[in-house]
Amino acid sequence: MSEQDYLKDISEIKNLMNRSSRFISLSGLSGIFAGIYAILGAIIAYAFIFSKQKEILILHSLEFKVLIGLLILVAVLSVVTAYLLTTQKAKKNKEKIWDGTTKRLLLNFLIPLVTGGIYIIIKLNSQHYGLTASLMLIFYGLALVNASKYTIGNVKYLGYAEIIIGLICAALPGYGFWFWILGFGLMHVIYGSIMMFHEKKV
Repeated sequence: MSEQDYLKDISEIKNLMNRSSRFISLSGLSGIFAGIYAILGAIIAYAFIFSKQKEILILHSLEFKVLIGLLILVAVLSVVTAYLLTTQKAKKNKEKIWDGTTKRLLLNFLIPLVTGGIYIIIKLNSQHYGLTASLMLIFYGLALVNASKYTIGNVKYLGYAEIIIGLICAALPGYGFWFWILGFGLMHVIYGSIMMFHEKKV
């Protein structure tokens, strides 16, 4: 066996190990859709809530409930789209969509995300609204970084970007809405586009 064949075998073994320990069917298109949903949700929120809201958004107000509804809708659409596109990609690659790796990925993703969600709710109940957008970005970024070790790709870099944007957002109060669009909207579109570019090269 030549040295070149030996290196090729090592590379194939490494790829097999990656496939068995990491979730590799994440779709770049799902990231683009998630970003689009976030941007559309933000446009609707701005048109019907923020453009008319002169005072701080009150926790139990109708506007706040509408905003929460929009956030939930964006999240549901993003998750459903990601599931459908990822399932389609997994079938195409003849991979399992639900296995031990997927469970570990979801667990590591949800721990920071749920923790952050609970913390944000606590802050809102205490009428601390100012850092909501930054906290959402930071905890979402932490969730991505935490889950990145169970997926192939550059998800961790998206996580780093979300954390940085969240920290800048915290340092610049009053611009949370725009940083939210940047983090959840534009960054997802950019990341999804990069993923799709790499998918086409493979």
